[in-house]
Amino acid sequence: MTLDQLNPPTRLLMGPGPINADPRVARATASALTGQFDPWMTATMNETMGLYRSVFSTANEQTFLVDGTSRAAIEAALVSLVSPGQTVLVAVMGRFGLLLKEIAERAGAQVVTIERPWGTVFTLDEIEEGLRTHRPDVFATVQGDTATTMNQPLDGLGQLCHRYGALCYVDATASVAGNTLLVDEWGLDVVSAGLQKCLGGPSGSAPITISERAREVISSRRHVEAGITDGAEGLGERIRSNYLDLAMLMDYWGPRRLNHHTESGPMLYAARECARIIADEGIANTVERHRLHGAAMAAGLAGLGLELFGDQTHRMNNVIGVKIPDDVGGDALRAALLEDFAIEIGTSFGPLAGVVWRVGVMGYNARRDAVLTTLAALEAELRRFGHPTPAGGGLTAAMSYYQEQES
Repeated sequence: MTLDQLNPPTRLLMGPGPINADPRVARATASALTGQFDPWMTATMNETMGLYRSVFSTANEQTFLVDGTSRAAIEAALVSLVSPGQTVLVAVMGRFGLLLKEIAERAGAQVVTIERPWGTVFTLDEIEEGLRTHRPDVFATVQGDTATTMNQPLDGLGQLCHRYGALCYVDATASVAGNTLLVDEWGLDVVSAGLQKCLGGPSGSAPITISERAREVISSRRHVEAGITDGAEGLGERIRSNYLDLAMLMDYWGPRRLNHHTESGPMLYAARECARIIADEGIANTVERHRLHGAAMAAGLAGLGLELFGDQTHRMNNVIGVKIPDDVGGDALRAALLEDFAIEIGTSFGPLAGVVWRVGVMGYNARRDAVLTTLAALEAELRRFGHPTPAGGGLTAAMSYYQEQES
């Protein structure tokens, strides 16, 4: 059987992720490969570490990439931080808090949760009550849960966790570079992300940063696999994953260069270019770009007569939830939008499946033309499906917002 050359359709990805990779990132992935210990390769790894310290607003030496999607870094963090039998407190405000709970359970933790209704966030007082009651070894939460579009406030969270003797882990997959994230200032111990959202790259590489406090805990469980051992005796409870063992990954990315795996050249190049573009723009400017275009999209959706979902004072800059009108088939309209305009938006999960659409404004797609094109196409489909919507209401509202911001 003869197969045609790969030729995927061109889409405008305006859902909750993945998004269209920046063309500069796509070009970077096609660069020449080198050996994993070639001096150029290890120098590029070091450059990438430095770039992500700026993205995360941290001085953490242990800032590097986990090969795999964002979930790989989440699992690496939890399986490396948590020994079986330890207590993990998870703050659940949406689907991805539930994911943290499951991964921690699989790592053998005793998991307890505090929960908020989807579309809301926790106060620090609520988190403190959970810490006081359960005295966990690790506290885990999501900054931006795309299932609900909410952005959990984190200022002071790390210091609060440390007061109760807990390490603080944050999944910032969907929020980093699109929303303010100050790892050192907020005292966060481990934060992980993924390229496919606001960083503007393809899925497949997961930046992570680790505080000195967390590094000490992870290093206390260091066991080097047979065949590459440096002679050091194993320490503590062995981390229950080989591939996702952060102690060995720190040795791989650090001066020891112990051969843990073969770093993916194309994904390293992609991750470096994502961070280089942000460094060139300035992280504060990147966050502001997401705020501007996300707010314009929200104004446009409201201008179409649609009801925005959730606590808008705590909405992520880069994902907007909107309630699906009762007279419209949500999945049918999404399919039509993809077929007619090659634009993708998302629905949600669990209690919000079929209840809300999620419209993303992220990374390379956080720009004016993508916002206006999506609003115009969505209006056309709403009217075709028989839903009464103000003619030009979305475009007028979005463009008015842009004009207000420019004045």
